[in-house]
Amino acid sequence: MFKVYGMSTSGNCHKVRMVLEALKLPYAWNEIDTRSGTTRTPEFLAKNPNGKLPLLEIDSGVYLAESNAIIFYLAEGTPLLPNARLERAQVLQWLFFEQYSHEPYIAVARFLRRFHPDPGSQRALTDSKMDGGYRALAVMEQQLERGPFFVGERYTIADIALYAYTHVADEGGFDLNRFLCVRSWLARVEAQPGHVSMR
Repeated sequence: MFKVYGMSTSGNCHKVRMVLEALKLPYAWNEIDTRSGTTRTPEFLAKNPNGKLPLLEIDSGVYLAESNAIIFYLAEGTPLLPNARLERAQVLQWLFFEQYSHEPYIAVARFLRRFHPDPGSQRALTDSKMDGGYRALAVMEQQLERGPFFVGERYTIADIALYAYTHVADEGGFDLNRFLCVRSWLARVEAQPGHVSMR
């Protein structure tokens, strides 16, 4: 049985839960609030020197960090990760896009508006994230005009990675009504077997 160290309000952690549930893999969830300092303790840093969540314990003393590395590992050999060389690379393309062009804007704006102890003091920083977030959503919209999912006309971990923070983007102040294809895609993801929402 896998053990997951995660925080339920984190989209990066939620990706891992989505894959585990979609594949019906047995796991134990170990809830950690990063604001408590637990991930900076010597005990946790021995598991993940970067001190971040999520963290997957594969076996006793065997750990894997970084959300997209974890979901790639879990999806290997399943329908959530294509076998074809180009499609696998396209999945990676969207995983990299999610971490570099999507998450730094949409997830950060969400955190600052919803979870920061003094959101008003962060208004300028939050506002600075909006253009980047809308650019990412526009890229997604353009891709989804061509097909129902991000890679190969089928549901993959590329969709799961992008869903995690997109489906709560409104909490960061983003208006998803501007993106009809993204909204339709969210509904298709939510119709998948084993789907779980962070809300």
